[in-house]
Amino acid sequence: MRASDLNARWFKSTRSGNNGNCVEVAFLSDAVATRDSKNPSGPALVVTPAAWTAFLATIER
Repeated sequence: MRASDLNARWFKSTRSGNNGNCVEVAFLSDAVATRDSKNPSGPALVVTPAAWTAFLATIER
């Protein structure tokens, strides 16, 4: 899915800085989407909330 097709409010971590190499996240009504900040109209990875929670739990270890 293209990020530009989603009617979403995107955000990135406040720790990202201004270098433009960031992952942006949007919480949708029934999913979580991610996109590359360098290509905001490009592809988005959309996953279920459960998959997003599992991903975060894995990277926080």
